[in-house]
Amino acid sequence: MLISIPISAQVSPIVSETGVLAYQFSLSNVTLTSSRWQENERRTLTYLKYVDVNRMLYVFRSNHKLSTNGASANGGWDEPTFPFRSHMQGHILTAWAQCWASLKDTTCRDRAISFVAELRKCQQNNGAAGFAAGYLSGFPESDFDAMEGGTLSNGNVPYYVIHKTLSGLLDVWRIIGDSTAKTATIALADWVDNRTAKLSTSTMQTVLGTEYGGMNDVLAQIYLMTGTSKYLTAAKRFDHTAQFTPLLNGQDQLNGFHANTQVPKWIGAAKEYKATGTTSYLTIAKNAWTMTVNAHTYAIGGNSQAEHFRAPNAIAGYLNTDTAESCNTYNMLKLTRELWMTDPTNTAYFDFYERALLNHLLGMQNPSDSHGHITYFSSLNPGGKRGLGPAWGGGTWSTDYDSFWCCQGTGLETQTKFADSVYFYDSSTLYVNLFTPSVLNWSARGVTVTQSTTFPISDTSTITISGSSTFAISIRIPGWTSGASITINSANAGVSVNAGSYAKISRSWTSGDVIVVKLPMWFRQIAANDNSNVAAVAFGPTVLCGNYGSTALSSNPSLSLSTLKRSSANSLTFTGTANGANVSLVPFYDGQGFNYVVYWAVSESFPSAPPVSTVDFR
Repeated sequence: MLISIPISAQVSPIVSETGVLAYQFSLSNVTLTSSRWQENERRTLTYLKYVDVNRMLYVFRSNHKLSTNGASANGGWDEPTFPFRSHMQGHILTAWAQCWASLKDTTCRDRAISFVAELRKCQQNNGAAGFAAGYLSGFPESDFDAMEGGTLSNGNVPYYVIHKTLSGLLDVWRIIGDSTAKTATIALADWVDNRTAKLSTSTMQTVLGTEYGGMNDVLAQIYLMTGTSKYLTAAKRFDHTAQFTPLLNGQDQLNGFHANTQVPKWIGAAKEYKATGTTSYLTIAKNAWTMTVNAHTYAIGGNSQAEHFRAPNAIAGYLNTDTAESCNTYNMLKLTRELWMTDPTNTAYFDFYERALLNHLLGMQNPSDSHGHITYFSSLNPGGKRGLGPAWGGGTWSTDYDSFWCCQGTGLETQTKFADSVYFYDSSTLYVNLFTPSVLNWSARGVTVTQSTTFPISDTSTITISGSSTFAISIRIPGWTSGASITINSANAGVSVNAGSYAKISRSWTSGDVIVVKLPMWFRQIAANDNSNVAAVAFGPTVLCGNYGSTALSSNPSLSLSTLKRSSANSLTFTGTANGANVSLVPFYDGQGFNYVVYWAVSESFPSAPPVSTVDFR
């Protein structure tokens, strides 16, 4: 039991990013309030405070020739014989750090700091283990020799794992301010730099044929944190020419590639732009985002089938059990944030962010599990069911110690950072990008902003100001709404409120000012790109699914759109007729524990939306 741990403040980068026009708030400035978002966060927090630290250290200690202290080994993707064991721990470090920032949870803070201290002991034993200085992993350094020599055949993806470890260490350093985390981060980054500096350009490009996560991203971040140029040089070594060149030229050649191998590279390109100002990096990242969102994304915001991109616009033919790997969406949302901060008047970025976060990642967690376990895939086949993952790890929902899939790791991060993208700012403006019940402490302005809403169950969000200051508030008006309105203290705000734009209100605010944002919702189709007769149905931002209980289905039921009707103003429950029988529909984020339908064979037209002023779902 740790009695006293010295805590420093969050650490800011030494180098300012280039091309950034809006900035994120620290997680410590934003708190979630009562909502499904907060419920998910709390379930994940329970797991993070439960998981056995010594078990999570097992493969590190064993590999670095230290005692495992009698701990049991993990199963699944952290089993001592699994090729890329030790990837999970970096995600856990990040999640612990995020829980300290957002919830001020001292258990998570102390776990992160003590875990890093043990990892540092592993690094310090590298001489005895036969490893080079700074190396840190759950598998031998010889796997890198084999990869560089073209003989690696055990299924390992070595730099993918190093990326996760580096990212976790970096987050404990910059979020918690832990000096040991800084030391361990720099040591491991130096190891990467020393190793890759010895390789020819052609050998390095061959190495990049093996999945490497976001090594360019994390090394560019370390450069920004330290100002040490060698880390930026190392980051550029991970620029994958075979992938970047088509993207730079606007060519969609994603078909057949492992999707989650690619997206972290694009995040790295965005970060390299911010580290260098080289616009080709930004072009690569923007083109990749546009191609993926417009031509490779399902209605729920996820992408990939069997973990791979398919041909552009190939959607209806790939509605299988193994669709929408969760990791891909986690990474697409990271990319979306990076790009939006360079272009903060473009609502398309956060229209997508809302779509994917609400319809894919919120529902990836099992709400009946106190530890918040997750599904790897979100099946979109007729009669699909959540709770599907790789066989090595159980094949259903993730588990406490016997899964440790990549999506379980990114899931821990996702469910502990829901507050990180609600609000952003620049020198004169507060941006409201998401309608999430939350409190923002904008200490630099001396104001507190409280957002109260049951969105997306209701179409209204109330924003209350405490404190006095002069600034603009830009509120995203989503592309899916019509007839949106904003009032201030019950009077019309007097600004343009158009779908697909930001409504900007500039004034001097005083305590007690109340902004009410109304975003009318109605039914809409999200048709498959390649077959307009196959479509998902949404109500406002929320993709709906039909509840088929335990019934097995072999084809998309035919849904009569004209029969759709909302059942209650207090919940997103609907009824309709499909294949001549009544069917209940609920949000896809509530689609756990039963067989569902997301994509339908659609016929007829939706009922007409009532006038905005008379919408009544009683």
